[in-house]
Amino acid sequence: MGITQSSKIEVEAKAGPSPSLALWAEENDISSEALAEAYGLGLKNNSMLISEKDKINAGLTEALDVGKYVAIDCEMVGVGQGGYESVLARVSIVDFHGRQVYDSYVRPQERVTDWRSAVSGILPKHMRFARDFDEVQADVAKLLKDRILVGHDIKHDLDVLKLSHPSKDVRDTSNYPAFRKYGNGRKPALRRLAEEVLGVTIQSGAHSSIEDARVTMLLFRKHKSGFDVDHANRFPGSAGTSAKPRPKSKKSKKKK
Repeated sequence: MGITQSSKIEVEAKAGPSPSLALWAEENDISSEALAEAYGLGLKNNSMLISEKDKINAGLTEALDVGKYVAIDCEMVGVGQGGYESVLARVSIVDFHGRQVYDSYVRPQERVTDWRSAVSGILPKHMRFARDFDEVQADVAKLLKDRILVGHDIKHDLDVLKLSHPSKDVRDTSNYPAFRKYGNGRKPALRRLAEEVLGVTIQSGAHSSIEDARVTMLLFRKHKSGFDVDHANRFPGSAGTSAKPRPKSKKSKKKK
């Protein structure tokens, strides 16, 4: 989290499809996600974890063809007595290719009693340019509409956003059956999955919501065929719907 990414990951870039092939795919109505999947991009290297184009608190990335899949991660701060109740302080969204779609600090609607800076990376100074919660919620809801939402233990992210999303349009890496062995009887931590499945280290300091969203998307991409089978078994013949604001509920107490 914060202005500095929490960890550095050295990887070797892999060549992707040529511009001519990408143009052919576009002309034949083949999605960029399908093309990337066919080429196995992101399956044998972790180059999508690194981006020189990240712009902290930039809001919506303009002129980006987002595609069908997005991954989300939120950072939270504490409010109320003892700071145990979680509220949204930053949200990041990336697309199937790990490109930044949206990033914003969020001004809490209540007085912050625990910034959780060592974990969240959020500092009081970040609130000077933070957006209002209602603006961010509306932006995120629009981005999630009719898309597949990828996340890790995503209930907590949706809780602090006060949004709902159809279960059949969610891919949660914390619930994927093949990852359960990394949780020792509990939901596996994202950091553990990154180490065991991807061979990378994250969250060595304050969290980066952009980095965590990318890791989540890469986990999904690496096991996409398995996710597809699991989804088909749980939701046969499902059709997509949209994210929408939901009635006010109790705040999450999970510290990220």
